[in-house]
Amino acid sequence: MKNKVINITEAVDRIPDGASIMIAGFLGNGTPHNIIDAILAKGIKNLTIIANDTGITGIGISKLIAAKVVKKVMTSHIGTNPETGKQMMAGTLEVELVPQGTLAERIRSAGAGLGGVLTPTGVGTDVAHGKQTLVLNGKEYLLELPIKADFAILGATIADTFGNSFFNGTTKNFNPVMSTAADTVIVETAKIVEPGELDPNIVMVHGIFVDYIVRSNSNG
Repeated sequence: MKNKVINITEAVDRIPDGASIMIAGFLGNGTPHNIIDAILAKGIKNLTIIANDTGITGIGISKLIAAKVVKKVMTSHIGTNPETGKQMMAGTLEVELVPQGTLAERIRSAGAGLGGVLTPTGVGTDVAHGKQTLVLNGKEYLLELPIKADFAILGATIADTFGNSFFNGTTKNFNPVMSTAADTVIVETAKIVEPGELDPNIVMVHGIFVDYIVRSNSNG
């Protein structure tokens, strides 16, 4: 069996400049903070970030925005991080705003191998600009295309060495759906156990989706 447990330095060494990265979390909750710090330390740049939000100033994804290593974000809101809006208005950061539910469904569509999702959300607004619309049973829908990334980085509470992962409480958020929609999935976890030690009834991300596992603060 492949050894999936590596240190954080080894993990970020796999991420090149220009990569697209899904980063799980909700305002830093369930976010892989140590991997983000390691990305900054390595100086990886020109990133496309796909995330629910761009964090709170000084926390999580906001650090990447502040360091100006992100060229584009696809996100549901930016209001908790003023720097994102500042860079967007200056034209130095491309921001694609996606309604939160639509963002989740577009990611899920990629993971499920679907061609997209039909949603009434955004019909008649700027969200609909340039998108195909369909009318079904007299109701108009937008066709929203799948979102996939080169990498997904997740923040778990417990993972076994195969990658089966548990996320406590609301840290679950975008973690499970993002695990299915990236070429390479890296789980940062506070605790690593052996296969069989994690109750299968609480597994929220299955190890088959996970490529690498790192323990928080496992620098090498």
